[in-house]
Amino acid sequence: MLQTRGSAVKFVDSCRVKLVAGAGGNGCVAFRREKYVPHGGPAGGDGGKGGDIVFVGDAGKATLLDVAMSHKLQAERGEHGRGKDQYGRSGEDLVVHVPVGTQGFDSESGALLFDVDAIGKRVTVARGGQGGRGNIHFASPFDRAPRRSEPGEPGEERDIRLELKLLADVGLLGFPNVGKSTFIRAVSRARPAVGDYPFTTLVPHLGVVSVDAEASFVIADIPGLIPGAAQGAGLGVRFLKHVERTRALLHLLSVDPGDGRDPMIDFDAINRELAAFDPVLAHRPQVVAMNKADLPDARETWAKAKETFAARGIDLKLVSAATGEGVREVALALYALLQNR
Repeated sequence: MLQTRGSAVKFVDSCRVKLVAGAGGNGCVAFRREKYVPHGGPAGGDGGKGGDIVFVGDAGKATLLDVAMSHKLQAERGEHGRGKDQYGRSGEDLVVHVPVGTQGFDSESGALLFDVDAIGKRVTVARGGQGGRGNIHFASPFDRAPRRSEPGEPGEERDIRLELKLLADVGLLGFPNVGKSTFIRAVSRARPAVGDYPFTTLVPHLGVVSVDAEASFVIADIPGLIPGAAQGAGLGVRFLKHVERTRALLHLLSVDPGDGRDPMIDFDAINRELAAFDPVLAHRPQVVAMNKADLPDARETWAKAKETFAARGIDLKLVSAATGEGVREVALALYALLQNR
């Protein structure tokens, strides 16, 4: 569940939906019946255009729940034409507000159709049909009383799959229970659940990290990964996709020697999952830090691991999200990394 303003909201980051744009209205066959107009003439108006279906990026949306519950989105059809040269009214567009980062794929081919990657961005995903012409357009010297008109065109219909990929500058990675949620609470106002058990975080969380009065970046807390995640183990590929759009990564490691884990083995395991999911991710720049510096013997464990990481050219930092030690240093390192991207 995603906590928003004190209420629980189900986090939905993928769904299928059928889109039906509005059909155009039919053209009208009519003739003048006005006093003092001898012999009359054609007076059938055109049908109105059908409404489009438009997706808009909304900063206030964090989930695809509203769209997922609809199953089918249908825009208004255009009105039929009427007599006395009256044209039908166009159907209203159906405007659907979605989270920024929403992508649409064709359900059959899997082709990417659109990407709502900015606040306020509008994408017409299904176009309404044109209205049919009334008989006023078919009069000629050879047929002054045409009795034909055109039907309205049907609106576009599409079956699409929506995928939400969070837009963040930094992705926060690590095994379950390394303190990612505590870290994001320490550097931002995001308030993910914190607990002493694996997979405490079940949905991604976004937080804004302020470096100073005019500098900030967005960080995403990704649920914990385990070996085999790229093949669906644990929370698997459902959340690996949220790392794709990030420009840099913060890789948190466990500093607790009592859990039987080795920091370098954990580091390599997570990076193998990134490479298996998307080879580009394996080359995304990372800041690597060991969390929980407040635990007993933490500094001794970190000092040993630091030498091992240094041999690979990695500056292993030490932080305590619980006490705040080293947190600003890591935030500044991430900001500097982003400035060079």
